[in-house]
Amino acid sequence: MRSSRFFFATLKEAPADAEVVSQRLMLRAGLIKRVAAGIYTWMPMGLRVLRKVEAIVREEMNRAGAVELLMPAVQPAELWQESGRWEKYGPELLRFKDRHTRDFVIGPTHEEVITDMVRRDVKSYRQLPLNFYQIQLKFRDEIRPRFGVMRGREFLMKDAYSFHASLADLQREYANMREAYHRIFTRLGLRFRAVAADTGSIGGDGSHEFHVIAETGEDDIAYCPDSDYAANVELAEAIAPDLPRPAPVSAQVKVATPGKTTCAEVAGFLGVSPARILKTIAVVREAETGEKTVVLLLLRGDHELNVIKTGKIAGLAGFRFASDEEVEAALGCKPGYIGPVGVNPDRVRLIADRGAAVLADFVCGANEAGFHLTGVNFGRDLPEPEIADLRNVIAGDPSPDGKGRLEICRGIEVGHIFQLRKQYAEALNCAYLDEQGKRQIMEMGCYGIGVSRIVGAAIEQGYDDKGIVFPAAIAPFAVALVPMGYYKSATVKAAADKLHADLQAAGIDVLLDDRDERPGSMFADMELLGIPHRVVVSERGLKEGRFEYKGRTDTEATLLPTGALMALLAEKPD
Repeated sequence: MRSSRFFFATLKEAPADAEVVSQRLMLRAGLIKRVAAGIYTWMPMGLRVLRKVEAIVREEMNRAGAVELLMPAVQPAELWQESGRWEKYGPELLRFKDRHTRDFVIGPTHEEVITDMVRRDVKSYRQLPLNFYQIQLKFRDEIRPRFGVMRGREFLMKDAYSFHASLADLQREYANMREAYHRIFTRLGLRFRAVAADTGSIGGDGSHEFHVIAETGEDDIAYCPDSDYAANVELAEAIAPDLPRPAPVSAQVKVATPGKTTCAEVAGFLGVSPARILKTIAVVREAETGEKTVVLLLLRGDHELNVIKTGKIAGLAGFRFASDEEVEAALGCKPGYIGPVGVNPDRVRLIADRGAAVLADFVCGANEAGFHLTGVNFGRDLPEPEIADLRNVIAGDPSPDGKGRLEICRGIEVGHIFQLRKQYAEALNCAYLDEQGKRQIMEMGCYGIGVSRIVGAAIEQGYDDKGIVFPAAIAPFAVALVPMGYYKSATVKAAADKLHADLQAAGIDVLLDDRDERPGSMFADMELLGIPHRVVVSERGLKEGRFEYKGRTDTEATLLPTGALMALLAEKPD
């Protein structure tokens, strides 16, 4: 490819409203252009990157035995109403009416459409298992689209759906997809981790997220350096302390703590560690009848509540944080000084985190403004609470697999796989006849990859002060040829044209920068675009029988004999 026949749209500065590194660099490099909030045009250079990601995903999905199709972006409301997600999905689902006032949606995902297709065409166990996938634009009406392609409203996604006659076969295909995802992200040249995750609104029994490791990631990942354990912090189990609760030593005392409402403030005022303070969080579970149950969640002052794990405790599904009025009505005190001592267990449920449950002689709110209690103990000063895993894990916690200590890193989710089980198949009556001719509901799996998000995540993982550092597998071009004086020197032009042709003949993706620009400008553009290899062709070098070679992350250029360049490029994949 020649620059003169391509389209460059690089900028010296990114727009002021660009929020993250990938957004700034993608706009500066001319990979994308903003059309509206969260909606972008993929420019020719960016589209080359996107298509390379897409090609690897497609190749590995085909290799794994999935069959490609393409479903419509526009979906009838009837399918979403049948599955129950028309009401549940929320405002992110873009709903609209056609000219006949019939309801439709722009698909954010395709569980309903694919299940409807299978229930129409698959009747027998002999036709199972099946795994269909597509690579298609999706739309989710994010309330605040941001971070460029990282959290846009329109995005390119690979979504796959599998159908099975048994749970065992679903689990087999789930493992097959997990292996395929490992191959995909390895081929993409990304540092990543597969982590156990919550199923969220998609539902099902189990799921894994695939995260690109990057300091700018939105998710916290807990992992064990000494084993394969990894999980999203929202799911990672906080193991109960090994040591039992110490026996009480101190008497309970009410102390004045004027204006001290946070654990940090109380700890500093009383001169104790936050780990010795019992944090009390009031929540409410509201039944369909309107009846409210107040629950006090008890954690160590240095730990944070995990909302996902808490919502899975029996009787707490759909809980919410109590309002100031509800706290006052239940405890007779405004938030900031509440605690579990003196609470009527018939009216207020007490649940302590595993770490909080072993505290002795701890500090907690006195349910009186301006006061806390010290020397408090379970069993003596208040009833023994229920015990559950309520908190986020922290670095240094024991790994749940018993093989070491946890570390925490940041990740960008780029893939998610689910064992959906029968949730959608039951709702949409997707069934088959088994060997005995008996009707059975199908088991389902679902497997997604954010194709366009991968481009942003790769940049968040690979960049420097000069621009993007793409993995070789997805760089827009593998090699940039930069001739010095292309239109002024017939010798340079002939040598550059020949090298361009030779590289193309060898199957190497090459860009010949034949623009009539200053060398510095051309160098800057090639570095900004993240092209892995740069070769400079100059009269002086040709006279010496050499090209100037520089890898994207090399600090200095190297002079190579003209005959050695092809061998070097073949040996250096990145």
